[in-house]
Parts: sequence; C-alpha cells; structure tokens
Amino acid sequence: MAKSQKIVYICGECGYESGKWLGRCPNCGSWNTLVEAVPAAPSALSALSGAPSRALPLSKVETTGARRISSGMEELDRVLGGGVVPGSTVLLGGDPGIGKSTLLMQMAGRLSEVGTVLYVTGEESAAQLKLRAERLGVTGEMLLLAETDLAAVEAEIARVKPSFLIIDSIQTMACSDISSAPGSVTQVREATALLTRVAKGTGASVFIVGHVTKEGAIAGPRVLEHMVDTVLYFEGDRHDAFRLLRAVKNRFGSTNEIGVFEMRETGMAEIKDPSGIFLSGTNAPGCAVTCAMEGTRPMLVEIQALIAPSAFNNPRRMAAGLDGSRLILLLAVLEKKAFLALGNQDVYANVVGGIRLEDRSGDLAACMCIASALLDTPLPTGTVSIGEVALTGEVRPVSRLEKRISECVRLGYTHIIIPKTDKIPKAPGVKFSTVATLGDAVRILTGQSR
Repeated sequence: MAKSQKIVYICGECGYESGKWLGRCPNCGSWNTLVEAVPAAPSALSALSGAPSRALPLSKVETTGARRISSGMEELDRVLGGGVVPGSTVLLGGDPGIGKSTLLMQMAGRLSEVGTVLYVTGEESAAQLKLRAERLGVTGEMLLLAETDLAAVEAEIARVKPSFLIIDSIQTMACSDISSAPGSVTQVREATALLTRVAKGTGASVFIVGHVTKEGAIAGPRVLEHMVDTVLYFEGDRHDAFRLLRAVKNRFGSTNEIGVFEMRETGMAEIKDPSGIFLSGTNAPGCAVTCAMEGTRPMLVEIQALIAPSAFNNPRRMAAGLDGSRLILLLAVLEKKAFLALGNQDVYANVVGGIRLEDRSGDLAACMCIASALLDTPLPTGTVSIGEVALTGEVRPVSRLEKRISECVRLGYTHIIIPKTDKIPKAPGVKFSTVATLGDAVRILTGQSR
C-alpha cells in the first residue's frame, strides 16, 4: 500500500508551516489563516539556476546591470525610482477593474521598442489581449502566451529569452509538482520563487499582477511581498476616473513617490501636474486646502468636514483619506486647546479626489476645516494651511516649506497660514499668517487675529 502524503498547514499571512491545524498562527498571531497543503516536492523548475554562485569581494562586483530603462511612462518611472531595473521583480496589486492589466499592456507596448516582451496571461486568451491592445492603441510587437502551467512558461522563457516578462496574474499560475489548486498559498509562493530566480538568473525584468483580498492586501502569504524587489499598489475608486500608483516597498528607490493616472477610453493617461485635480474650487464652510509632499512632489489637497449634532451618547467620527486615529487625536486637541465643543457632535472628514493623506503637514488644514464647519464660517478666499499639530496645541514647522509655498503661489493662492518662524518667505502678493498655537489659527477663522 502506497504511503499517504504528509499534510501540513500553512499560514496565509506569513507562510508559517505547522504539522497540525491551529486556530491562531504562532508566528504572526492571525486567526483562522492556516490552510491545508501538501509539501512541495523537489522542483524540476531549476534549469535557470545555472552553476553554483561564488562569493566576490565588494570591489569586484559589477554594477552595470543596475542601469535603469525608461518604461515610456513618466509617472510609472517616478514610482519605480527612475525606471525599470534589469533583473528586478515588481509586484502590482489593486482591486478588480482598477486598471492593472491596462497599465501593464501600455507599458509592454512601449518596452517592446527597447527589448523583447513576453506577456503571459492565465486569465484571458491571446485574442482577448490583442483586442485590448487594439483598443488602447498599443502597436508594439510583443509576444503573447496564454498559459497557466509554470513548466510550459519556463520552457518558453528559456526559448524566447525575453528582456521583460509580465505575469497576469500570479494566482492563476500552477506548478504540476504541487497538488494544491492554483491560487493556494503553496502555489503562489512557489510560482513567485521561480519567477524571482528567472529575474536574477537571466536579467529579465519581471512584472507580476497580484489580486487583493477584501482587506486590501495582496492575496497569498505575506512572504510574497518579501520575495520581490518592488511592491506597487493601484489605489482609487474604480467608478472614479483618477488612479494613484503608490510604492509600499522599493529596493531601488523611494517609497514616498506616487504616480497619478486618469482612466480614459484610450487607457491610462498620465497626470503630470496633479495639484489642481484634488481641489473642488469651493469656498464653503468646512473646506480647507493644504500642500502635502508626496516624495519630491508638492500637491495641493483639499480636506472637507461635516459637523452634525449627535443623536447618540457616543458621537461618530468617520474619516475617508485620513487616518481615523489621527482624526480623533486632532478633535481632542481642538476641544482642549481651542475650546471648541465637539463632544456632542458627529464629525465626518474627507479628502477630495480619493487620495490618502499621510503627511502630518495636513493636520492644521484638518483642524481648520473642522472648526470652519462647526462655526459655519468659511476660511478667507485663497487660503492654504500648512503645519503639524502637537498634543500641546502647538503648530509645529514642517519640512520643505519653501517648496510647498512655491507650489501654492504657482496655483494662485494669496493667503498662507504657516507655523511661527523667524524667517518668513517672500512672495509678491501673498499674505502670510504665522501661528504658534492652534488657538491662533482658529482666531484667524473667527476674525479675532491681530
């Protein structure tokens, strides 16, 4: 009688393996994440590994392979850190319908002018990919392969020797040596490990599409993100036109940069000057504008607030585009240091345009829009508020203030509220209001400032 296969249980969050099922993962502490799997047999997909590696002195390591290749899209190059690095592995995640495949198809068309592009799809046929390319106006002569078997994909990679490889998506790829279904923890991990070896062994740049879970994380074990060089997320409402491409991991560049795109009938269009698109243009109570830094790019962003009397003992605090915990903290400072009665009010805050504001320089604008909504008094026309709010009520200075002010002046703003400083920037036609505390800023709103 044949010996039965050993069963292991693997955590879908961190990849921890256990010989028995556990309700809680001992490694990451997540509940109900261990799934049954069969251990992978020694893989035959190792032809690209080549000869054993030898250690080299640092002085003899060549860096010619670290040159960057332009993807043909400036916004994508910005997020990648300046372009595509040969031999790198990039993981692109996002909600269904957000435009991941559209972006990669446009990129593939432009990269095909530089080198050979192999586009592997496990979700569509080659005919469907051609129809999409025609709709997007992609004219590059790329190679298409509709296949889900990793062995067949590896054989085609060895034959074609592409400079750029696109896998759409990793959850559809399967290794015949593993008995679990495609998309399982084991399959996704083994497929990513193979593609990483391909990138490092051949110097090909690999782009992998990953589906996301309902929590917004890329489906599969968390170690998937550790195995690749760069992790990109496509953000935004798929019913809205604008998309944000953000790097959450990048071994070859900064993770602070974002790329802004607009979904059109002809595909993804780059928005090279995105400051104006996140402004509503209204000057109603509850609206305030700030200038946030996304990497090296200053962006004007509008924050809106709505205040309503609460019908419950515990008033609601809801935030979209802002950290909810940060909003609660700012409300406490407003009530304690600026003497605004918010304990019996529901507070709703939103960042216009679907952008997620993480820069602390938006604290003052968030407080100003909440105070404006509570007092039903709009801020003076053409006002921008820049500053971080401390728990003591102090308005703290922020980095790169001159660059932020230059962006505000370029877009026509004439009144800028900034933290108190000994050196006030000079800008013709612009009034600067310096505030030391949050109370000083609120008095500007109520017309009591000196």
